[in-house]
Amino acid sequence: MSNSETFDRELAHGLARLGLGVDIALHGFVRLPKLASFAAGMEKEFAKTLLPGALVYATGYGIAIGEAIIGSLLVLGLFLRPTLVAGMLLMILLLFGVSLLEKWDIAGLQLTYIAFYAALLATASWDRYSVDGWRRRKG
Repeated sequence: MSNSETFDRELAHGLARLGLGVDIALHGFVRLPKLASFAAGMEKEFAKTLLPGALVYATGYGIAIGEAIIGSLLVLGLFLRPTLVAGMLLMILLLFGVSLLEKWDIAGLQLTYIAFYAALLATASWDRYSVDGWRRRKG
């Protein structure tokens, strides 16, 4: 593979990771100041499902905090593989929830996020422009 092809793959991976990271981080960070109302809104929305209200409420906190952490780690490119797996698992949790609510349009969007996470995980060997990549080159 030529240096140009390698550079293109590494750059594409880095920019895709950065874009997903910004998106996910901001999902979480904009919810943090209004965490209680976000969780309460989720509890109300899921009231007619089989899920206990207290579980939904607690999950609302976990979702927002998880998004902020996962997104921030993606922006930095720190602990990339575990972070991508955690992001996929969070998206699967969200997919479960919107499926219970029969919000199929949102479920389709969640599947797009899962595919994006999967593509980044499948190409993690192209990770160069990140904290992890810097640590590998330094060590």
